[in-house]
Amino acid sequence: MTPGFSGNSGFSAWLQGRCRKTGNFHYLAHFLGSSSRIGALPESLSHGNSHLESGLIAFVSGVIREPGVNGSQMDRNELPGEASSREWGWKIRDVARGYLLENRRIKIPPSGKVGMLLDWEGLEQGGPTGSRGLSQEMEFRRNFPSGCSQPADPKIPGSPTPSCNCCPSFPSPGLSFYTRVLENCEDEAKFDETFRWPVATNIDGNEILEIQVFNYSKVFTNRLIGTFRMVLQKVVAEGQLEVTDTLIDDNNSAIQTSISIEIRYQALDGTVGTWNDKEFLETPSVHSEGDGRYSLETDSLLSGHRHGSDVSPGKSNQQSMERSFRRAGKGVFSAMKLGKTRPSKDEHRKQDDPAVLETEDLDRKAMRYGAGLEPDTISLASVTAVTTNVSNKRSKPDIRMEPSAGRPMDYQVSVTIIEARQLVGLNMDPVVCVEVGEEKKYTSMKESTNCPYYNEYFVFDFHVPPDVMFDKIIKLSVIHSKNLLRSGTLVGSFKMDVGTVYTQPEHQFYHKWAILSDPEDLTAGLKGYLKCDIAVVGKGDNIKTPHKANETDEDDIEGNLLLPDGVPPERQWARFYIKIYRAEGLPRMNTSIMANVKKALIGENKDLVDPYVQVAFAGQKGKTSIQKSSYEPLWNEQIIFTEMFPPLCKRIKIQIRDSDKVNDVAIGTHFIDLRKISNEGDKGFLPTFGPAWVNMYGSTRNYTLMDEHQELNEGLGEGVSFRARLLLGLAVEILDTTNPEINSSTEVQVEQATAVADNCSGKMEEFFLFGAFLEATMIDRKIGDKPINFEVTIGNYGNQVDGSSKPLLRRKKEGGDGDEEESELLQNSSEDEGGEDGELVSVSSSQPMKPLVTDRNYFHLPYLEKKPCIYIRSWWQDQRRRLYNANIMDKIADKLEEGLNDVQEMIKTEKPHPERRLRGVLEELSSGCLRFLTLADKDQHHSSRTRLDRERLKSCMRELENMAQQATALRSQVKRNTMKDKLKLVQNFLQKLRFLADEPQHTIPDVFIWMMSNNKRIAYARIPSKDILYSIVDEEMGKDCAKVKTVFLKLPGKRGFGPAGWTVQAKMDIYLWLGLNKQRKDFLSGLPCGFEEKKTPRGQNLPSFPPISLLYTKKQVFQLRAHMYQARSLFAADSSGLSDPFARVFFISQSQCTEVLNETLCPTWDQLLVFDNVELYGEAHEMRDDPPIIVIEIYDQDTVGKADFMGRTFAKPVVKMSDEQYCPPRFPPQLEYYQIYRGNATAGDLLAAFELLQIGPGGKSDLPPIDGPTDMDRGPILPVPLGIRPVLSRYRVEILFWGLRDLKRVNLAQVDRPRVDIECAGKGVQSALIQNYKKNPNFSTLVKWFEVDLPENELLHPPLNIRVVDCRAFGRYTLVGSHTVSSLRKFIYRPPDKKAQHWNMAAKHLNGYLAMTSRAHRSRPTGEIVVNMEPEVPIKKMDTMVKLEANSDAVVKVDVTEEEKEKKKKKKKGGGGGGGGGEEVEEEEPDESMLDWWSKYFASIETMKEQLRQQEAAAAEAEEKEEMEIGEGSKAQAKNKDKSKAPKDDKKKKQQPVPELPEKKKQQKIDELKVFNKELEAEFDNFEDWLHTFNLLRGKIGDNDDNATEEERIVGRFKGSMCVYKVPLPDDITKEAGYDPTFGMFQGIPSNDPINVLVRVYIVRATDLHPADINGKADPYIAIKLGKTDIKDKENYISKQLNPVFGKSFDIEATFPMESMLTVAVYDWDLVGTDDLIGETKIDLENRFYSKHRATCGVSQTYSIHGYNTWRDPMKPSQILSKLCKEGKVDGPHFGPGGRVKVANRVFTGPTEIEDENGQKKPTDEHLALAVLRHWEDIPRAGCRLVPEHVETRPLLNPDKPGIEQGRLEMWVDMFPMDMPAPGPAIDISPRKPKKYELRVIVWNTDEVILEDDDYFTGEKSSDIFVRGWLKGQQEDKQDTDVHYHSLTGEGNFNWRYIFPFDYLMAEEKIVISKKESMFSWDETEYKIPARLTLQVWDADHFSADDFLGTWRVQSIPQTP
Repeated sequence: MTPGFSGNSGFSAWLQGRCRKTGNFHYLAHFLGSSSRIGALPESLSHGNSHLESGLIAFVSGVIREPGVNGSQMDRNELPGEASSREWGWKIRDVARGYLLENRRIKIPPSGKVGMLLDWEGLEQGGPTGSRGLSQEMEFRRNFPSGCSQPADPKIPGSPTPSCNCCPSFPSPGLSFYTRVLENCEDEAKFDETFRWPVATNIDGNEILEIQVFNYSKVFTNRLIGTFRMVLQKVVAEGQLEVTDTLIDDNNSAIQTSISIEIRYQALDGTVGTWNDKEFLETPSVHSEGDGRYSLETDSLLSGHRHGSDVSPGKSNQQSMERSFRRAGKGVFSAMKLGKTRPSKDEHRKQDDPAVLETEDLDRKAMRYGAGLEPDTISLASVTAVTTNVSNKRSKPDIRMEPSAGRPMDYQVSVTIIEARQLVGLNMDPVVCVEVGEEKKYTSMKESTNCPYYNEYFVFDFHVPPDVMFDKIIKLSVIHSKNLLRSGTLVGSFKMDVGTVYTQPEHQFYHKWAILSDPEDLTAGLKGYLKCDIAVVGKGDNIKTPHKANETDEDDIEGNLLLPDGVPPERQWARFYIKIYRAEGLPRMNTSIMANVKKALIGENKDLVDPYVQVAFAGQKGKTSIQKSSYEPLWNEQIIFTEMFPPLCKRIKIQIRDSDKVNDVAIGTHFIDLRKISNEGDKGFLPTFGPAWVNMYGSTRNYTLMDEHQELNEGLGEGVSFRARLLLGLAVEILDTTNPEINSSTEVQVEQATAVADNCSGKMEEFFLFGAFLEATMIDRKIGDKPINFEVTIGNYGNQVDGSSKPLLRRKKEGGDGDEEESELLQNSSEDEGGEDGELVSVSSSQPMKPLVTDRNYFHLPYLEKKPCIYIRSWWQDQRRRLYNANIMDKIADKLEEGLNDVQEMIKTEKPHPERRLRGVLEELSSGCLRFLTLADKDQHHSSRTRLDRERLKSCMRELENMAQQATALRSQVKRNTMKDKLKLVQNFLQKLRFLADEPQHTIPDVFIWMMSNNKRIAYARIPSKDILYSIVDEEMGKDCAKVKTVFLKLPGKRGFGPAGWTVQAKMDIYLWLGLNKQRKDFLSGLPCGFEEKKTPRGQNLPSFPPISLLYTKKQVFQLRAHMYQARSLFAADSSGLSDPFARVFFISQSQCTEVLNETLCPTWDQLLVFDNVELYGEAHEMRDDPPIIVIEIYDQDTVGKADFMGRTFAKPVVKMSDEQYCPPRFPPQLEYYQIYRGNATAGDLLAAFELLQIGPGGKSDLPPIDGPTDMDRGPILPVPLGIRPVLSRYRVEILFWGLRDLKRVNLAQVDRPRVDIECAGKGVQSALIQNYKKNPNFSTLVKWFEVDLPENELLHPPLNIRVVDCRAFGRYTLVGSHTVSSLRKFIYRPPDKKAQHWNMAAKHLNGYLAMTSRAHRSRPTGEIVVNMEPEVPIKKMDTMVKLEANSDAVVKVDVTEEEKEKKKKKKKGGGGGGGGGEEVEEEEPDESMLDWWSKYFASIETMKEQLRQQEAAAAEAEEKEEMEIGEGSKAQAKNKDKSKAPKDDKKKKQQPVPELPEKKKQQKIDELKVFNKELEAEFDNFEDWLHTFNLLRGKIGDNDDNATEEERIVGRFKGSMCVYKVPLPDDITKEAGYDPTFGMFQGIPSNDPINVLVRVYIVRATDLHPADINGKADPYIAIKLGKTDIKDKENYISKQLNPVFGKSFDIEATFPMESMLTVAVYDWDLVGTDDLIGETKIDLENRFYSKHRATCGVSQTYSIHGYNTWRDPMKPSQILSKLCKEGKVDGPHFGPGGRVKVANRVFTGPTEIEDENGQKKPTDEHLALAVLRHWEDIPRAGCRLVPEHVETRPLLNPDKPGIEQGRLEMWVDMFPMDMPAPGPAIDISPRKPKKYELRVIVWNTDEVILEDDDYFTGEKSSDIFVRGWLKGQQEDKQDTDVHYHSLTGEGNFNWRYIFPFDYLMAEEKIVISKKESMFSWDETEYKIPARLTLQVWDADHFSADDFLGTWRVQSIPQTP
């Protein structure tokens, strides 16, 4: 055979086997065809089998080995040709990978030992029998008779004598194992290894076991020596078999080599083969980490090497090495971080050529290809950081410490009631009541109308925990004729919980119609509609209010219902049956003193609790009966709620309460989330639950009169102890309201329910919980002086202090009357019913032990070689399947989360190819989901499965299958540029998985670990039982089962909030295992090896008896080196706003501190801490993968008192064993960032590296020397050594000092002579001193610089510190404030890359746009870009501007100027003038005198809304497209491509205004301005284009979670900038014309001398103000403050308005820089007392003034010299343009003939004439200049977007309610320097005055009126008809016609005219009414109401009230001429 392919016949057999199995011969043929692309096949090959095979091999090795095919880099995700199509079961890549995976061997670099790899190729998900887990063991002892050792193949360079390797595989689970490689074996290879296959169902006797023996080759593929196959029939029958047989080669002929194996099989049910316990326990099975696609990686079990067996030391060493290698198969190897081991360019090359493995590469390779994973699937997150976990023995600790649940927060619920329609009832006077939780507010009353218009706004403020908030019910009810005396009758109501609103987009419903229904009458149906806005804001949420312009009158009610997405509009009534069966394990709720008194009197002994259950749902409560004195009450009752379905309330709250004469208290609370127990999809199901047990947790069980943790029992915060469990069920029945039998009330009912069978919730099984405490350190010193023990409980089992008495005991002692205490004691011993037959007694707590001192803050328990254990037997219903399914989903989610973190890390650190990693993540996700489908489907017919179990399983399977498809489709769409969007979609998958994994029906309660001191409970940890649940199937096993988990104990309840919760009470390493008692044999398997078990005397000889302690016989000694380099962005702990930080490092029971660095938040310690003689117990090899974690705590040193805690982080050291080399790639370790947490908040980063070095037999002399720069001056402090500290380069930092602003007093003294000190990495510079801060706060010297050595790697750059000090007399100075620039990245200057010319880009643009513009501009000289200002089709408000490279050459099309459009339209209209054409022309040309600024404003708002609509539509379309693509994959993509090619006209059509809108304004052409619905700063990047603002902070950060907000700590602002660059700079910068070296990089900045400015502030209007008065309104007015100027416009307050229109402008003269902060506030006017601040907004005018965006005066859309759109700026467009060109060193402007202007290389065209007020036309260049200004961002180099004429919307904030918006203000500011010509007068924006109109209505006659009266004599029906009419909102001015008496036919003749005078605003189409609200009102309130006329027909009665016959509403009044 040709070189390279030798010995590969295995591949062909493998492949043919595959193909036969799947019948894919076509596939083989295709393979052959493809191989030709790699190059011709070697000629020497004969045709036939070997030809086929080599073709395959050539193909496979080629595809995988070649760096590129045909020279191009071939991404391994793209398959050749048609091979990518789906008809074959698997892809080429999989085959190739699968093969290489099965046959790759890996050699260990340093010491020449051998290794092997085990992996499951999960290519076929389960064979004929599905995938399974069995307990089957095989032992291989293989002998090779002489003659086997074939000579080394001469063609393989450097191949040694053969190395043998063996691969047994077992086809059906698709699981292969590899032995280790034995080097240089002569004629016999002794393997002596054991493998286990876990299978979940019994084996079929026809399955085959196959063993292959290979000759291992380091360089090439391994050569197959021979194969052994055997059918398992006999093994299955007998259970044990020993075989010796010869191997066969691939031609099926026997060869000399023979093999000996021993096989055992044990069926699950125990029918086959009995094992003696010893064998089972001696080889505990090993748990593998699931790995997505190659799911099981199982450890080989070395026969009995655990328990000090007789394996020789050499051998065990060898085995240990293998183990470490196998573990690494996970995709991350040897605890190294991938990206940091070598430079990135190299990484790219290595991704594609795995063929040749050099030895030093191996570590790295193994990591990648070891598990056969492609680069995509490698985990990148820092492995040494604790977040990822390499090994199988430890699980991840959780970094965040503090419970975040029960902490109260600020919330604001705002409700606007706009109007109601179609209220059912006659002639009502409706009032709306708004109820949130307990609070109620009412609107005003509207008289006799069914469609009242309110527009009233209500705000409710709350300060409660989120859970409480979101369960509050919002109830809107309409009440008829309520007044002071009577409560009125309910018309209809609507309820929803706050949580539903909060989960809406933007946390709000806007302009939606609530459907009103009557809860008292289910059959009645709809009672009307109520239009409202509801918003819920938490702190820091900002609500984007849709812009409130004129609402259109015609409202589509059905399309805008107040319901979340997916809820059908037709909601039906339903009954919710909550069935309460029984409870058990209740705690006692009375003191025993009372009980003893009772007993003395009555002589009976009772349970001390009187429980009942209370259920709350949708604002109603129901409760069961009280069961007196019972710990195990039995109710069998059901509580029935009647509620609309689907309900808009998410949670049902179920509470067990103790009835008491004084007050009832909660025993425990459980919430049922309806979303988790129902599914609204097409295949969904109604809410259903149980019957299942739910566990309730709360405060500790010992009864005290005042329970400080009572809140926990109410369901707030994390419960710290098991309280009880409750058996309950839930069912929902939709009511048929047409059925007359139905009980139509919605009152809560309670009735008896049928009892359920005992076993309905599952068969009782005995569970076994085992725990071992491996370490207990960091015990808080407050409790360190007394002995400490730990107690573990599960439910009430194991609880010795305050568990409840067992019922079983009660029966035994019925007769006796021993006192309570005795029964307590008995109860503990009661668990050893029969002690004599070796039955277990539970041991649930460790022995008390006195702690030793670690350091000043912490103690530790001396668990050295002896580790205490606990074990508990407990009995629970066996519902493990629920937890298993949840575990599988959790694991998929964890894997996904880890992958996403990697991707984000890669994006953040700019590593290459994050998209590859994302593809890998998606591939893992889809295979994980498919794996779930195969696993979860088991145990289908379990008798105790509830309906919810079945339905949830179905829906989870559907969801995951769907997710797998979507992930696969997404994977193909992930490209470089779509990364970000796809990442968001994948985040949604993660949330969905987490939601699905949360199992609503509990089974086994959580495990609590309590630290006890003196029998008092101090601190606890809570571990979910599913996390430690054992299963033989790896994916189902809990993530912490049989692993060592680091847990941090915390204080219970409220005590754990705030600083107390941040300090660790104790850190424990604990090992836990929970499983069925009968599966107990494996419970020790995950412990670190090398221990002996110590058992109780009784269990001595019983192999399976659990130990009470473990004695470790092996001890390894290490040295830990902690390289503490620096920390950044730490927490300010001192009042100066700085800290004096030092770090304390904890490892095992040692701790050391770094030195204290004073006054800094970014300490660079640069210190090496050495921990000597660290003793670790266990096997050495396990330490390498499983080192314990290091805890690093950062403190602030205080001169007095103890140091303040500032944060904590964890790390995992990189471990070097004594026999490893200290050399790359693993050593020296790289510095990495570790995130520091303080409570749940992040508090900075630590840059450090940690290595753990084993001290070998040679002692410390063998350790690598510590070579660092030796700083003699630092004395004993060791610096970080050379290989680890970052490589430095010389940088220059230039600082621009501009000025200081708003400095507050320091210690009551004014700041007078401030100076700024800049420091970075120990170097720095000081600014000039400001001599008199009051007079001029700017610096005299603008630019200074310093040079500093910074790391080459930008991510490691230290922060830059800015500190402001005030220089006082006598050389003293005090710190004013400081600021830390944590990342210099945005200030780094990178010289532009000269080479990158974008010619091809430009050419593309050119062709595209030449085609678009119809004029032939092609004859232009090159280098110019013509911007044509007149496109053919008027495009509605869409800029089709094109951004171009500076040096490109193209023609650009831009919006037409408005005048042009006008002319065109006129022409068109004139031309098409038919019958009515003439009139329309007149309408087109609006009368200038009619138009004012408001016309412009309203037109602009329409445009803005239109744009928002288009954006939303576009977004929705994109989303649909996205979903289609994901759904249909490639088919849809092709379709979409065609769509995108649709001709451009289509788009233009779409962009034209929608013609249907009847509003006439749309047709007038009005100039517009830009309405920004946010602050201008947000749009223009804070105007920090060259001048940055840094907030100076002082004062410590508060200790509560709401951290004293940054605003409160701000003591001033420093203005300036910085520029960082490597020295020296390239010449072309310094040589540029006009370069001034004093300004360095800051060329051309303006002078910072004081300047006088006229500031003109325009206030348009405010919206949604927070009501300030009791009546829910406010009387707002404007107050403006700038410097010394303070304007209060108090006399012009607007009465009772929350949406006032101010329409005012204010002129203020100011001097920058002294007066540059403008504050605009809205106050509420009060008749008495002071006025209240509603909210204010602050604007920094200076940044705007100096910004390049020219924010002084907005550039308007067109230039005109008269009328409503007069040019406001004193400078004309042409002057502005020349100034900009001069400043930006741009060539131009050159005005040419024919309306052209050239600026730089762009040519603009446009009109050249202007009309004055008399209609005379004059030539002008201003239009052209303006055209350039409006497209200034396209000018190369100097261009940037200029601020257009605009109105900005600024949120109003109130310092008392930080972070919650109090309304918004629409305004804008113009600034004019005083040294320029003065501007014209301010624009008049005063509000329009309504015009007086009158409406004349003539009533002619009525017809077919209902006849109401019976004639007294004849009995005829008749009516006395009259008509009543009024305008909406003016009911009191109603008018009646005369009466048409005695109409017999319903006809009435009137000929009557009404005249209604009214004030009307044309622009807003509203009637304006001013009237006093009540007789007590101080002044009139103005209402704006849509113009509507109401007419009603009445029947006049003489003696009784008139009867109402009917009503008619005229929607909009005909327009007045």
